Amino acid sequence: MTELFPNSPLLASLLSILLNIAVAITGIIPSTFITIGTVSILGLKIGIVILILGEAAGALISFSLYRRGILKLSRNSQFNKIEKKFLFRLKDFNGIQAFFIVILLRVLPFVPSGTVTLTAAVSKIGTISFFMASTLGKIPALIIEAYSVVYILNFGTELQILIAVMVLLMIFTYIILKKSSNRKS
Repeated sequence: MTELFPNSPLLASLLSILLNIAVAITGIIPSTFITIGTVSILGLKIGIVILILGEAAGALISFSLYRRGILKLSRNSQFNKIEKKFLFRLKDFNGIQAFFIVILLRVLPFVPSGTVTLTAAVSKIGTISFFMASTLGKIPALIIEAYSVVYILNFGTELQILIAVMVLLMIFTYIILKKSSNRKS
């Protein structure tokens, strides 16, 4: 990927931010590959700054879109009937409580960003509070992720392949276990 943008850090930065926004809107695609590309092209320090900007922009845009969608759906009586109790309780979160819940959920590495954004969009948290909490919570997670990427990129090719295979095996095992537990239910 570095061959695509050897002399274009501005273009690489814009692409990273746009990809982060797209990933945030989908809510299910992990941003790890964006981190890998951004850090390998722009370096650790500038890469982290660009990643934070992209994550913040993505969180703000996806939050606004999710909230609009939920408001439209909530006018539909069918949606109100199928609304889960968990989401219903989240509507009561506001102020400082919602702010710190968003920070906590963003810091946790295995909580999908889409889940956090949807949760916040259903709650009474304000847009600015969400934006600030989301960004503050994401900074430590991005720093850890970026440092991990740099560390792994410094491994030899064989070790990188081994790590990738191990991750794929873990994902495959998880999917199989989840399917078998769903069949038993």
